[in-house]
Amino acid sequence: MLDALSAAAPSVIRRQDYRPPDWLVPEIELDFTLDGVKSRVRAVLQVERNGDHRRPLTLDGDDITPELVRVDGVTLGGDAWSLDDGRLVVPLPGSQHRVETEVLLSPELNTQLMGLYASGGLLCTQCEAEGFRRITFFPDRPDVLSRYTVRMEADRARYPVLLSNGDPVGTGELADGRHWAQWHDPYPKPSYLFALVAGDLEVNRSEFTTRSGRVVELGIWVRKDDLPKTDHAMAALKASMAWDEQVYGREYDLDVFNIVAVSDFNFGAMENKGLNIFNSRYILADPDTATDADYDAVAGVVAHEYFHNWSGNRVTCRDWFQLSLKEGFTVYRDQCFSADQGSAAVKRIEDVRMLRAAQFPEDAGPLAHPIRPDSYIEISNFYTATIYNKGAEVIRMMAVMAGPERFRRGTDLYFERHDGQAATCDDFIAAMEEGAGLDLGQFRRWYEQAGTPRVTATLTQKGSTVSLRLEQQLAATPGQPDKQPMVLPLRVRLFNERSGEPLGEERLVVMTVAEQTVVFENVADRAVLSINRGFSAPVTVETNRTPSDLAFLSAHDDDPFARYEAMQQLMLDTLVGAIAGGTPDHAPVIAAIRNTLADPALDKAFVAEAVLLPSEGFIGDHMLVVDPDAIHAAREALRREIATGLMAEWRAAYADCQANRFEYSSKAKGARRLRSVALGYIAVSDAPDAAALAFGQFETADNMTDRQGALGTLANGDSAERLTALGAFYDRYRDNALVLDKWFSTQALSLRDDTLDQVIALSKHADFTLANPNRVRALAGAFAVNQRAFHTEDGRGYAFLADIIVALDRINPQTAARLVPPLGRWRRFGEGRAALMRQALQRIVDTPGLSKDVYEQASKSLV
Repeated sequence: MLDALSAAAPSVIRRQDYRPPDWLVPEIELDFTLDGVKSRVRAVLQVERNGDHRRPLTLDGDDITPELVRVDGVTLGGDAWSLDDGRLVVPLPGSQHRVETEVLLSPELNTQLMGLYASGGLLCTQCEAEGFRRITFFPDRPDVLSRYTVRMEADRARYPVLLSNGDPVGTGELADGRHWAQWHDPYPKPSYLFALVAGDLEVNRSEFTTRSGRVVELGIWVRKDDLPKTDHAMAALKASMAWDEQVYGREYDLDVFNIVAVSDFNFGAMENKGLNIFNSRYILADPDTATDADYDAVAGVVAHEYFHNWSGNRVTCRDWFQLSLKEGFTVYRDQCFSADQGSAAVKRIEDVRMLRAAQFPEDAGPLAHPIRPDSYIEISNFYTATIYNKGAEVIRMMAVMAGPERFRRGTDLYFERHDGQAATCDDFIAAMEEGAGLDLGQFRRWYEQAGTPRVTATLTQKGSTVSLRLEQQLAATPGQPDKQPMVLPLRVRLFNERSGEPLGEERLVVMTVAEQTVVFENVADRAVLSINRGFSAPVTVETNRTPSDLAFLSAHDDDPFARYEAMQQLMLDTLVGAIAGGTPDHAPVIAAIRNTLADPALDKAFVAEAVLLPSEGFIGDHMLVVDPDAIHAAREALRREIATGLMAEWRAAYADCQANRFEYSSKAKGARRLRSVALGYIAVSDAPDAAALAFGQFETADNMTDRQGALGTLANGDSAERLTALGAFYDRYRDNALVLDKWFSTQALSLRDDTLDQVIALSKHADFTLANPNRVRALAGAFAVNQRAFHTEDGRGYAFLADIIVALDRINPQTAARLVPPLGRWRRFGEGRAALMRQALQRIVDTPGLSKDVYEQASKSLV
């Protein structure tokens, strides 16, 4: 069936086919008459022919029909223009014209949440990547930059607040209770950065004074009841603005900066110039409803979208193949910001964990692609962990090789050279080469080759000479069977096994060939290798280090990430050996955890990360054939031994981490994190008081971190307190959509035997809806990463996810497409599960009327 459908498959867009736009639009005026049922959009485009050609003006459109087409004041009849696959084609004789169109929209019927749509009484927009063409006819591509003037009018009672990009230039009253507002953005921008919001909103106002003395008016707009939950986001915004000035020399450039939180949003947030639109989960936070992770995510996403003002807005991308130009760079910037605001070590651990959980499997599967792809069917499918997270790691490698001062010179040159332009990844690399003084010729392969390099590091010692043999391999990926060696900056240090002291300074080994040897002289005692410190390169590393070496590093390494990594590798090796049929020796792991818990120099947040076992999914990534049941059994056996063997330590840690009141600080966050980890270990030991202990924490918690930590622990067990806590949590938060998402996801992530049945039941719950992306991600998205529950041998988990994808595709193709990748990993599993996963994918592909979003993901996953 896949072969039969291929003939009718959507067309492929290729990077090599890029051609500059035929027409430019230096100025655009938009006039909106807004209403949820019917909105009218009048657009006036000043167009200029780009180059010596006679091609007609072609304006993109999607699910819109022109009510009017006018050129230079003359209304055109239907024979003077045409529609070609949604695009408006108008032959024009001269080089400059004034083109006017009118269209009608129905925001309340727009379930795709792209273009102009309704969300809880608000009207708002989402235009990246190609949503602007659902609002009006326009050359909807990122290399057409225009200055926007936007006028909106609406019923004042229903839509008292009217916001758009740039700065406000006028407001006024109209007849019949209507009003208007006009905004102007003086900076040319692509259409994907256009934004509009209309609705009944309250604002948290503040100010920020830039380093040059300009006062910027800040506003975070939310529904009235949510206003008290915006102070953390406002503080994060101010911190971001100050940090970008200090670290990158980038000052904000408008008089106003607004953020709006909406309930229905396909993404986390959007960096529209001067008017960021956010998924409400990344703005709203208070102790009762937001965990520490939520607080951190709010700060990180606020920073990310603000940083886009320069790395994405002032300098945008030429075409969508260059998406990582803005996203990879900006993720790197927000990661560094978050590291500076809290625990840098823990932030690095979290970033690498996310990379390994999402991007490494992507690199190893049918959807693998370089951070600058060569082709796509639907661009929305390339908003991936590869583009964002691996893209950030590639920027980080440049920063590692350049050092802080030279890296800053490179970014300064990039911003200065390309301000107001639509740039490419090559432009960024060229600025880095010139400004930072780097030779990045071979490094460009990171933009061209997909896959995760594997480095084999073998340390040998003869007398006082130590040799480090390095070999790199890059496996074949779809469309790329043969690979060339990558540039790998590996931070390396040796430690004296006897004293625990470092042997010399850290070295930066920049590997450029398939095989390389590094020699260390005058090493008297046995050396232990610390490699890829700080995760300086996004690779997997295999070494000849022994369990005792790893335990030694977990206690002595002076690089926090390397210390954490040694502990994780020790745990991973133990688990993989047990799954392979070996006799497990848990003693080294238990001893290493005991030493970590006893080290007073370590902050509790780091300790909490270090003592957690690798996830079942991560363990599976290190097996030739993933066996979910064997992985779960081995991991649970080790967890129980860690719990029982260290019961006194877990109880001491739990008691030591209790707090009398909520405080949002690095120290308090670390204590809460370690407390939840300790509670989890106490519970897995089957201690008779474990459920009561967890339920007591649940009932008395003065913050969501402790409450949800206790709920998660109870949700994994069989106690009577489990149902009581789940019921109490639901009753307390049933009217708070964001917190109710936690209720769904906690159950979807449960380690219980009946989790799949519970998830199927929850999908029929009155509060579950496919219309809200957050709710879909909370249940179906969380379930799909629960390896044991998703991969039941009978295939019911696959069938459930396929049912969700097919149903959701009719409502919101973008969100549906993002649920496909877990099914595409069928090659990693045994024959029985693989066949059932393929069957689910084939059923998706065979669905009549399938969107190109889901078709691309599912069809590629089958090949």
